[in-house]
Amino acid sequence: MMRGADFQCREEKASASFVGGFLNIDKPAAWTSHDVVAKVRGLLRVKRVGHLGTLDPDATGVLPICFGKSTKLVPLLADADKTYDAVLRLGQETDTEDAGGKVIRSCVVPEILKTEAGAAEILDVLSSFVGRYLQQPPMYSAIKIKGVPLYKVARSGKVLERPAREVAIRFIYLRACRDGDVAFRVHCSKGTYIRTLCVDIGRKLGVGAHLLSLRRIRVGDFDIADAIDLDLLSEYCRRRTWEKAVYPANAVLSALPALRVKNDECRRVLNGVQIGLSDLDRIDPFKKGDALRFLDMQGHLIAIGYALRDSQLRAGAGGALDPFFKIKTVLGNGESGDR
Repeated sequence: MMRGADFQCREEKASASFVGGFLNIDKPAAWTSHDVVAKVRGLLRVKRVGHLGTLDPDATGVLPICFGKSTKLVPLLADADKTYDAVLRLGQETDTEDAGGKVIRSCVVPEILKTEAGAAEILDVLSSFVGRYLQQPPMYSAIKIKGVPLYKVARSGKVLERPAREVAIRFIYLRACRDGDVAFRVHCSKGTYIRTLCVDIGRKLGVGAHLLSLRRIRVGDFDIADAIDLDLLSEYCRRRTWEKAVYPANAVLSALPALRVKNDECRRVLNGVQIGLSDLDRIDPFKKGDALRFLDMQGHLIAIGYALRDSQLRAGAGGALDPFFKIKTVLGNGESGDR
């Protein structure tokens, strides 16, 4: 991924013509994801700010923030895998499935599970979750049943039936186990509740468990090693150098096929008008249904489209060129856009 230092912005304040970009924020504990969005909105003085993947208030770590026109790109990044460092506590289940909830079930934890001697058994249980498994979402979640968020129902003391959802655990490994606390790292698909995973692990061990602490260390290509905290971002804004922390949208989406549009055809693309493959200066191979990056001749990202056919398919019958894309999102004017 291209670093924020490669991004250039001529203005102290983001303007309406500014394409926008992404920030890799290390969310502090006790802040909601919405709190972080509001803080960034105030610091950057932009109206459109969003985030990729909610973190619970007590959780810390990677919270990618998008702003400006880059908020339109969230659907392209919504399926990104995530990696967490988690600690679960054996012997207790809570109503919220984390340390902030009320204990609803307690079990005696065998002494062997409190020491490194029990690591093999714990590791076997952790490993059993690798692959796809059906996970029942927690009651304290934002999932809606008949239009009502589950957490609102839970606060009233009710419990509703929730259909299990298939999630994927790419890998999980044991980091440490001591005094009934188990530290592990997990790489998983979107929609995976680590709180619920902790409960499921505890039940499989036969003693119950809840999430004690959680730190997200990766979301897609956003890594904790490159994240900045809000204090540092505030300092950058005070010094009017906040742009060096920005990840350009074009870099964040670098895995998508790129099509470089000849100068005379850029305006047509921005207006959603169909052009031919011959109107492109350079083209990456693509398949039907792929999201496409349209760049101007200077390499600025101007639009996102979707392929209507494979790039290998040429003119149709009678020499007429079949449409090959549909513009989904216009991002720039090709003059001072994203890089």
